[in-house]
Amino acid sequence: MTSSTIPTSALNRLANAKLWLARYGLVIALLGLSAILALATRNFLTVANLITVVRQISINGILAVGVTYVLLTGGVDLSLGSLVALTGVTAACCAHPGDYPVLMPIFAGVLVGGVCGAINGFVIIKGGVAPFIATLGMMIVARGLALVISGGKPVSNLSRQFTSIGSGDLLGMPIPIVILGMVALLSAMLLKKTRLGRYLYAVGGNEKAARASGINVNAVKTFAYTVCGALAGLAGVVLASRITTGQPNAGVAYELDAIAAGVIGGTSLSGGVGGVGGTILGALLMGVINNGLDLLNVSSYYQQIIKGIIIIGAVWLDKRGQK
Repeated sequence: MTSSTIPTSALNRLANAKLWLARYGLVIALLGLSAILALATRNFLTVANLITVVRQISINGILAVGVTYVLLTGGVDLSLGSLVALTGVTAACCAHPGDYPVLMPIFAGVLVGGVCGAINGFVIIKGGVAPFIATLGMMIVARGLALVISGGKPVSNLSRQFTSIGSGDLLGMPIPIVILGMVALLSAMLLKKTRLGRYLYAVGGNEKAARASGINVNAVKTFAYTVCGALAGLAGVVLASRITTGQPNAGVAYELDAIAAGVIGGTSLSGGVGGVGGTILGALLMGVINNGLDLLNVSSYYQQIIKGIIIIGAVWLDKRGQK
């Protein structure tokens, strides 16, 4: 039977079903997976475990929101994990008791991340280097800087005010989740309600058309990479606070989880499509999967295989959605 012989009403119902599935499919998958894990292990729905889940996703969520800016322009950032290590070490060096107010290490971490992100943007735009190569180089440089600054050792003896960022609560909510909520809300407002947000979508949708319409494409891309780096810096601060040390070897492969969360959440690798809401749902799904595998005592070796399959599947679905 060809499409010409199918009743119009049936075609409309099929189109509506596909649209509904595209809009709510991730929510259904998240709820379905949660239900399966609740049946498979009685510890999943406990308050303590749910708090652990939301704390764990906060760092990946912040990184995923940051990389969403870059993905929307059609770029990519592979330096996120190393920036988490570099900014965490930088913040820890400024967070010893009695040295500086608690805002200083936060500012230092975010500033270093933002500068590294701006350098990524400069190399890509002015140097004509592909984003994959430019950010891969930054990944290596940032990891080396983290090792140099720390002397290859964890930076410890951090103030209680600083470590409370990762372990404390605010009005009954874990502070990392409050930070993620603020980052997500502000980013969603910027992308949906401001001219700059529309420019990001325009650049990713059709760069030549955006340039022809008068949009400063170079400035928009630089902004995207700078924000991505700054949010990686914020994630590095939160991680250092949570584990109470600045670890030069922290953040390994974090960029893959962040990119996977964005793509699973509907942000296209080709640019111009996506948003913060889907990214947060993608980060939640990744967090629930990681937590569920831990509760089921799945070997860390097999967890790596499963996460790799998820990333491949997300990219495959993204490519199919473009056809």
